[in-house]
Amino acid sequence: MSDSAPRRDTRGIVDPAELLSRVRFRRHTPAPELRPYLEHYWLIDWELPEPYATHVVPHPSVNIVFQRYGALGAPAKPADASAEVAGIGLGLFTQKLAETGRVCGVQFRPGGFRPFAPAWPVSTWTGRRVPLTEVFPDTDPDLPSTVLSPDTDHARVAALDAFLLAHGPAPDPVADRAMELVDLVRSDRAVRKVSQLAAASGLSARSLQRLFATGVGVGPKWVILRYRIHEALERAEAAEAAGAPDWAALATELGYSDQAHLVRDFTATVGVPPTAYARGRSEPSP
Repeated sequence: MSDSAPRRDTRGIVDPAELLSRVRFRRHTPAPELRPYLEHYWLIDWELPEPYATHVVPHPSVNIVFQRYGALGAPAKPADASAEVAGIGLGLFTQKLAETGRVCGVQFRPGGFRPFAPAWPVSTWTGRRVPLTEVFPDTDPDLPSTVLSPDTDHARVAALDAFLLAHGPAPDPVADRAMELVDLVRSDRAVRKVSQLAAASGLSARSLQRLFATGVGVGPKWVILRYRIHEALERAEAAEAAGAPDWAALATELGYSDQAHLVRDFTATVGVPPTAYARGRSEPSP
């Protein structure tokens, strides 16, 4: 995984076609030294005559986000740029996009953030968005502008590489083990329960919980459930073109006790039942 190109799926994005029709969205590969720890860089630019709200079912990943918002027709100013660490989001993430904006993001692999900030358990940041300087106090105040100002993706990626390489990654066996186990959950759909992951890892359930809290930021059950919802969301996306999926069979395939359990989880996370989402009524409830 670490040597592959950025993934091309839209997993986790609610109504991706609508989002991609309104913004310029790209992914880029980081420097080779960073690839074992990062999923990719993600860059977004927009100019919108009308506001638009985007919704994302977050991955079990920490992000660093450099962002700049402005008014249509107004020149960008360095003072408009900011940066933050976004811990794993526990619920549906909604962001209103208006007028003009530019975002350069770093998506870490689940477990991959710890080698850059080893002083804290990754769970410290879960559900929080904090200024970058709270995690990296020696950050140059001009860094957000340095990352966001260049006109080319290549220059923005180079600025992100330089920042991260200056802050690690430090060797970290806890992070390595955490990344390995999350990869197992993501790639092996037979892993449906914490007990199965514990058996595969050779760890007790309690030790597994501690490892995930320290290295990933959320518990193993949460990770398993979140990847289930991502899978169901992707199936719902494809349903309109391929015909309605068999939700009862999918529930069984994903390890749910019954279809109703899948529907409850999907609705609580995305805001509408999967059948309604598949029909295109994907706007989450207020």
